[in-house]
Amino acid sequence: MISTGSHPLWHPVFETLAYAAGYATFRRLRDRQGDIIPKSQRWTVIAAAAVGALLGSRILGIAEQWPMALTAARSGHFLTLLFTPGGKTIVGGLLGGWIGVETVKRVSGIRSRTGDLFVLPLCVGIAVGRVGCFAAGLADDTFGKATRLPWAVDFGDGIGRHPTQLYEIAFLAALAFGLSRPASLVNGLQFRLFMTAYLGWRILIDFFKPQPLVAGMNVIQWACASGLAALAVLFANDLRSSRGRASNDAAIA
Repeated sequence: MISTGSHPLWHPVFETLAYAAGYATFRRLRDRQGDIIPKSQRWTVIAAAAVGALLGSRILGIAEQWPMALTAARSGHFLTLLFTPGGKTIVGGLLGGWIGVETVKRVSGIRSRTGDLFVLPLCVGIAVGRVGCFAAGLADDTFGKATRLPWAVDFGDGIGRHPTQLYEIAFLAALAFGLSRPASLVNGLQFRLFMTAYLGWRILIDFFKPQPLVAGMNVIQWACASGLAALAVLFANDLRSSRGRASNDAAIA
């Protein structure tokens, strides 16, 4: 068993580094590949992603700790809980940002898919942020359940736990490598593959975390399942569209 203790002061440091690393990766990719979003609409889309991510992360973060939220609501302290630092989730940020961008694109008439450019920055940013989660240890809600595996980590309470933060860093590294390989993917498919892989991963890895459950899964897992259902609908629509185009081409030929 490895003993690290808990160092919560490192969490905000690595959270800041995560944003910086993600943005630096985004700028580098944009300079190399170009930006498919019109310059006049770029900041509108980015602002929609930021606002949606902030709201989604906070709302789902509170819902994740629903027993505490119910207690706060009954005691009249729910607004205090709402504005308390912490209590944010990556899944909520991803889903909220996705909803925000798609809403603004629909209102603004932007038809191009804009997510591919954010895949690698998201992998980098989330991975860096998870270093802070690991350093925070027991002060963060991302640690795993107790285990006797040789790589179990003691965060200061004498209990060996799954280092789920490190598992996620390894997963993100593999995902970034796989999705960055040269391939002739349809525009927008890379982002959907990223979302599908990450949401599926979170459903799996959250079974290793001690979280309050609702019908066998925690709130994060249910949110991931909803996101996967939405992605399945989008993939089905794309498949029908491609078959329709193929039928029309065959008819013309």
